[in-house]
Amino acid sequence: MDFELSQEEKIILLKTARLSIAARLRHEAIQYPEPTSNLQVHGGAFVSLHIAGKLRGCIGYIQAIKPLFETIKEMAISAAFSDPRFVPLAESELDKAEIEISVISPLKKIEDIEAIKIGKHGIMIRRGLYSGLLLPQVATQYGWDREQFLFHTCQKAGLPGNCWKLNDVEIEIFSAIVFSEKEFDLTYTAD
Repeated sequence: MDFELSQEEKIILLKTARLSIAARLRHEAIQYPEPTSNLQVHGGAFVSLHIAGKLRGCIGYIQAIKPLFETIKEMAISAAFSDPRFVPLAESELDKAEIEISVISPLKKIEDIEAIKIGKHGIMIRRGLYSGLLLPQVATQYGWDREQFLFHTCQKAGLPGNCWKLNDVEIEIFSAIVFSEKEFDLTYTAD
């Protein structure tokens, strides 16, 4: 991935994500930090919410269809309120939620699973109308090897865990710049 973010830009994106969620919860207009020119470049990204170390929501854009700053605003709200695996975030949970952002590179189709580097690559699996994606950090968080990572990505797609062995399955990899509020010791309290 050639794209890089400064520490300041990461903090701007994390604050933007939290402000977006707070604005939705409190029905308030928000003054966002001023985005740098780098944050106005189109980029794919995922926003993940965790409470007490457990996933509480994660949604993102695989493709770079909007400026990164706008993508983060929209995906933060989607992760908090529209992830179908979870009930919408309650205001009482906001201060407990830790935000993690993954800015992703373009997808690259692979033919050989040996190209997948655990801890570096995320995986997208597609077969017909089914697709599933897991971010690079998921494999390291669970201690998975390459085949376990593929298995769980197949399951995320709603396919059998060994689907990655089939000829009509497409496997794509990507890398990500991953950062969280914990990394910057950002803490918030209700106003």
